[in-house]
Amino acid sequence: MDSADVKIGERFQEETKYVRPSAVSLRPQKESLGSAPQTIVLPTPDISEGPGIWEVMRKRRSLRDYRKEPLSLQELANLLWATQGVTIKAPAPWFRTAPSAGALHPIDTYLVVNRVKELTPGIYWLDVEGFALKLKKTGDFSTRIAEAALDQDIARQAAVVFVWVAVIQRSRQKYRQRAYRYIYLDSGHLAQNLYLAATAMNLGCCAMAAFFDEEVNQIVDVDGAEETAVYLATIGRRG
Repeated sequence: MDSADVKIGERFQEETKYVRPSAVSLRPQKESLGSAPQTIVLPTPDISEGPGIWEVMRKRRSLRDYRKEPLSLQELANLLWATQGVTIKAPAPWFRTAPSAGALHPIDTYLVVNRVKELTPGIYWLDVEGFALKLKKTGDFSTRIAEAALDQDIARQAAVVFVWVAVIQRSRQKYRQRAYRYIYLDSGHLAQNLYLAATAMNLGCCAMAAFFDEEVNQIVDVDGAEETAVYLATIGRRG
């Protein structure tokens, strides 16, 4: 193996990015929220009722037509628990609803909230251990996220857009360059859990891997190198 192969993970990440033709480089626009961002504690997931797993798997589809109606905070909490909820609080690591290589869970969840009751529109980050949302910045990001997603209008129509961001060092510290394989597998596990939960709740879901990487990274304020967006998913009420 020559030296060019040693950093294949970084090369893979960089060389598979979508870049707008002739686009100028944009710096992330940081917005200060003070020393303590607003925290919204999520309600306890309500998973007491629902259809059987086989019926949910049979009905699962990618849906691209949504009504412009808000989700409830309870519905959002259920979806977040389905993707990254803690199921066993072992000493280390804590186990979650979705599998992860080495139980390292390198994927963080950011949300572009367009229409959710009790939440101000804006960008949020999921605190998994506290099961709470941290408000990063407020504003209407529906058009920006749609444009960043190769002008897919479903991101504008959606009540919320999940942005899954890889914190690469969490996996790389153990798996080195092979971590890049596991990161993308892990994001797929999260997406499938979201699909199944949305189907069980009669909501629409559509995962999207087509997006301009740096534009999405700028929206959620990550550096695009050590932390970078790897997958998106829209959620909304079925049209």
